[in-house]
Formats: sequence, structure tokens, C-alpha cells
Amino acid sequence: MTFREGDDPPQPASPRPQSLMFSFLGVYVLGRRVAVYSGSVIDVFARLGLTEEAVRSTLTRMVKRGLLARHRQGRKTYFGLTPHAADILEDGRRRVWETGAVNRDWDGSWTLVGFSLPDSRRSTRHDLRSQLVWAGFGLLHNGMWIAPGTKDVSAIVTELGLRDHVTVLAVRATGPTESADLVRRAFDTEQIAGRYHAFLDRWDTPGPQPALPDDLARQLLLHTDWLQLVRQDPHLPAEHLPPDWPAIRAEQVFHTLARAYRRPAGRLADTVLDELPLHP
Repeated sequence: MTFREGDDPPQPASPRPQSLMFSFLGVYVLGRRVAVYSGSVIDVFARLGLTEEAVRSTLTRMVKRGLLARHRQGRKTYFGLTPHAADILEDGRRRVWETGAVNRDWDGSWTLVGFSLPDSRRSTRHDLRSQLVWAGFGLLHNGMWIAPGTKDVSAIVTELGLRDHVTVLAVRATGPTESADLVRRAFDTEQIAGRYHAFLDRWDTPGPQPALPDDLARQLLLHTDWLQLVRQDPHLPAEHLPPDWPAIRAEQVFHTLARAYRRPAGRLADTVLDELPLHP
């Protein structure tokens, strides 16, 4: 389904508890040698309407997936980041604060991934396609995917055991093919724009979010919405997108609100969070 001018833009989906947890950990734990008490995490997430059961279940699942580690002090259980989680959160930090939503520095290159897998490996083929989409690739032709710029997909290919089945090339468009044609064929720009319009409908409005009680809740929802948005954006070259591309305005709104929420949210977090220092 695509978004067309005159349609109501798609509304942002309610973020999953784990997505909100990643935002919380990225803002308040990443880069610090601390673990946080589960009870204080529950207090924070109550501001977002999450139940104690949902928070405890999310923490338990993330421990099982190797994303969080338990630390005990007395009768209290604290949760800290594993190296794997820190890597994921650092990637998110770079996407938000360094890569940004608007690709103004494209060098004209493309990364092309080609593969052909038999039906007996249908599940693996699905996993590969899903991870290529997550990495910013679009489907150009059957079994041929492209993404702007240089993309390192070696980890994806190796993890799926497909080194002998996948071809990866760095290419440039030559006549009669134009880069604008590749953008049009491989990527649903109307759908991408629709997601940015939905973000603006939620956040580019006067006054605070009425359904949220304070700036700590607003900060965490804002960061979650934005990270989900930029992770779904293939970061297409700005020169091949409309001049009124909504990502430009959306990024301005995100940065403005993130700055406005940072201090008051931090003060609230200081009063709520019970932290355990972790020693190297």
C-alpha cells in the first residue's frame, strides 16, 4: 500500500515494548558503566502505559537473547548492557545523530547484491531479503537488490551461510540507465514519504503530546518513533527526491524536540532511576 497526495498518511504504529526499551537503554545506559534496577525501569515505563508484567517480560526476553545481563545487589535485580546490545545501540546512535535522515553526500555509487536460491532454502531466502531491506536495499529485479553508496553486507551473508550463493558488486549507473530510474524502480518513495508525514502529524503540532504525562515519556516515545523511521529509510540520494521531501522537516522537528526534552527528562530520570555502578 502506498501513500498518495490527498490520502490520509499512515499513522505511526504503537511501538513494541522492546523498541521502547532500546530507546531507554540508548539514552540512559549506553556509554555508562551502570545497570538499572528493574523496579525503577517499571516506574519509567508506567509513564508510557506499559504494565509491570510487560516490562518484566521484555527484560527477561532480552536476557535470553543475550542483550541484557542481570546483576544482583541484595534482593534487587539490576540490568546492564551486554557487548552485543551496546553494538546495536551504538549503530542506532550513529543512524540518528551522524547519518541523519537526508542523504546529501551521495557519491553516485551503488551496492548491488545478486543471488539465486532454490525453493528448498526458502526460509533462508526470506531471511536474506528481510535483512537486505533492513540494510537499506531495494528490489530492482528478481534476485537483484541495490542500495545507494557502499554497503558492507559480509556479516549478513556470512551469518546466513550464503557466501557461495551471493554476489556483491560496487557499481555506477551508465546510459541508458539513470540513477533516478533506479530510485523509481527499486524503492517505494511514496510509502517512505508517508511514514515521515505520519511522524510529522504526531510530533509537529503545537503543545505537548496530550496522552503522555511528562517529558521523560515524550522523550522515549520521540526517540523510538524516530529510530524506527530512520531504520526503515534506505537513505536515498537527496538529488533524486522531491525538493519538499518530508524527511527534511521531520529531522528538524526531531532535533528541536530532542533538545527541548533532554534536560527536563534527564532531571526526572535522576529522581526515578536506581543505578548500580559496574566496575571493569
